Amino acid sequence: MHWQHIRIETADGTAPATLFKPDADRSGAGIILYMDAFGPRPAMDQMAERMAAEGHTVLVPDIFYRFGEYGPFDTRTAFSNEQTAAQLRRMLTETTQAMTIADSRHFIDALTAAGATGRIATVGYCMGGARALNAAAAYPDRIAAAGSFHGGNLASDADDSPHRAATRIKARVYVGVAGVDRSFPPEQSAKLAQALREAEVDHIIENYVGKAHGWAVPDHGVYDVDGAERHWRRLVTLFDETLG
Repeated sequence: MHWQHIRIETADGTAPATLFKPDADRSGAGIILYMDAFGPRPAMDQMAERMAAEGHTVLVPDIFYRFGEYGPFDTRTAFSNEQTAAQLRRMLTETTQAMTIADSRHFIDALTAAGATGRIATVGYCMGGARALNAAAAYPDRIAAAGSFHGGNLASDADDSPHRAATRIKARVYVGVAGVDRSFPPEQSAKLAQALREAEVDHIIENYVGKAHGWAVPDHGVYDVDGAERHWRRLVTLFDETLG
């Protein structure tokens, strides 16, 4: 496996990204890994490497690139520190779903240029979960699978809530839900399930009982080894069945 830092030109500037390529790409497929709120960092790279080990090219873009240089953030204390919490909330609020949807066209182009000319999967954690689903709705001709883990606001009242785009999704969808998560309460889970079923989207919404928001990411304080390995098994199955 090898990796490289690249820069992706978008309508709003230049997004840094890291590209991971397996030694032998078995399928020509690609994966976009949408980061959580703390940005690209070694933990995201570690996860991308494991995805690439399945034989697919993986792109980890910095979707906060409009803010220039920032961080790194300590995932255990960033939201308990007044200054970093304010910075993160601003970046989260001002990086809209529409921005990431537009950027995702360029992310797909970057994967294609790297040799991933086949099907694409999107996978997102925390805030990346909604972006993975919205990307699948925006680019149904390329995106064959979309996964969200402890994603928040997947069926909110917002106009850009992913459940509103369900009729445009052609991908298979997997949503792994933290057992207790204020950003994705049971009523939203039910609303998302209804939207996906009515839109005839092939999907699974699975509740990880007892797991906290962030359980699948190794540098989170709530990281759970058993839950993380379960999430990996689900991801590998999703990739195998949709990417080839």
